[in-house]
Parts: sequence; structure tokens; C-alpha cells
Amino acid sequence: MSNLPIKQLQERFSDQFAENINLAKHSACRIGGPADVLLTASSADKLKEIITFLNELKQEFFILGGGSNVLISDKGIRGIVVLNKAKHIKFDLDSQPPSVWAESGSNLIRIAKLAQENNLTGLEWASGIPGTIGGAIYGNAGAHGGEIADNLISADILLKNNKQYKWKNEDFNFEYRSSKLQKTNKSIILSSTFKLEHGKSEDISQEMNRILAIRKKTQPPGASLGSIFKNPPEDYSGRLIDAAGLKGISIGNAEISPKHGNFFINLGDATGSDISGLIDLVQKTVQEKFGIMLELEIKKIGEW
Repeated sequence: MSNLPIKQLQERFSDQFAENINLAKHSACRIGGPADVLLTASSADKLKEIITFLNELKQEFFILGGGSNVLISDKGIRGIVVLNKAKHIKFDLDSQPPSVWAESGSNLIRIAKLAQENNLTGLEWASGIPGTIGGAIYGNAGAHGGEIADNLISADILLKNNKQYKWKNEDFNFEYRSSKLQKTNKSIILSSTFKLEHGKSEDISQEMNRILAIRKKTQPPGASLGSIFKNPPEDYSGRLIDAAGLKGISIGNAEISPKHGNFFINLGDATGSDISGLIDLVQKTVQEKFGIMLELEIKKIGEW
């Protein structure tokens, strides 16, 4: 921490600057140790300003959004964390097709709900998915037959050289739960535009309620990170975990949900080590029984 430009960051960002902040409250599963420095971006412009300054100082950093797809170490994150709270959303009902522009810290569930209120269809599949637009694009989030790649028109990207570009859908090289962003060095999503279609509010609401009912029936409540593992080709991680007899197993206060094996639940005061232990147990057991190494959908960050 002694090598961090604390004084420069504090002087430049003042109200957005904090030290030794516990990250558990910024995690969907309420797990995580402290960040040495936390810089909070309240808009896409502020996010660009922060990242540009850090790049100029040649400082490494980690972007944290809704915390729904990352497991933060109990030791926390050494260095700088940028908390993305850029949440402005704007609909264009007159464009062809109608569209929604959103800053990268916007909540995906909120955008789907606002689309319904504007009689716009196309994002019903996202109505129960937590997390931010930035993370959703990064991992090509999807469910119930839809995914980000189906809706994205373009996104404003800031590269490590501080040059800003507008990437079109095809520039992301989307694959199953993957995008080009996972293979590039510190490319930051500032904002993005998604295509929608005009529809009837009652039809959209009915479809969203149908999807939410399925999620309620098949997925557990409680503090979790969502799906832990990607589905292997022509199979489901949840089915393999169930077949391996692991549902309901716990380590410390972390449990493999008895309702859905691909969800790990924080029962109260679980640690990152508890979740990590379950991940190792599942991968080892499933590989031994079925010859399949399950690949993480979440990302482990911090000191392990």
C-alpha cells in the first residue's frame, strides 16, 4: 500500500476516495475483505476520469460493479478498487429499432423493468438477473433463451491507452458466457446501447412474471453469487453436482443449495475460503465421477 499514490488520489477525487473499506457490503453474497483504496464513480464521465488518471499513473486497479459474479478473498484486494455506480438510463422510443442507452453500472433487472414500463420487449429474459450492464456484457450474461449478445447494438469502450472507441456487437466476439473483453487488457465499458421492440405492457409483464416464477421455483433465495459454474457442452452443472451427491453439502457457513446445485449460499457469516472450498470439492468430485472439469462462471479476485 505504501507504493500507492494516496495523496494524489485523495486530492484529485476527495469525495470519491476512501481507504481500507470492507468489500463484503458490495458483494452479492456478502463476502470479502478490505480494499486498500476505493474510488467510487457516480457517472460514466467520472468513471472515465478515474480510469484515465489511474492509467496515466500506471496504477493497476479492479472494477467492481454489483458484485454478483465475483468471489472476493477474505484478505481483500491489495491496491485500488473502482466501484462503478454509473447508473444513468435513457430510452429512445422513436429510433428504429427502439433502444435503451445505459451507463455500465446500471442494474440489469432495473433496465428490464423500465423497458416493460415503456412498452418495450426484448429484455424479459433479464428480469431476474442481478448485476450490472458492464458485467453482463463482459460475461455475455443470459438466461431463458436470451443473452446480451442478442440485444447489444454498441458500447463505448475505454482502452488502457486512454483512447475511447465505440465497439459494435460483432467487435465483442461473443460466445457462451464469454466476450473479447475477457481477453483484452483493462478495456473498460463506459456505456452501451441495446435494441428493443415495441410491445404490449401486459404481454411483457406476463412473460416477465413467468420467468420470475421459474426462477423462484428452481433457484434458492439467500445471499449467493448466482451460477458458480458454466454449463459444460450438452449438459448442466447443476445436474452433475446433484448426480455427484453434493447438494446440501456445506463447508463452514457456505452451503451447496439443496434446491439447485450450481448455487452456493451464504448461511450467515460464510467466508470466501468456505465458498472456495466448496468450489474445489465440486470440481474434484465431478471430475472423478464423470471426467468433466467444471469451469467457473464467477471470478475469484483478491489475495488467495
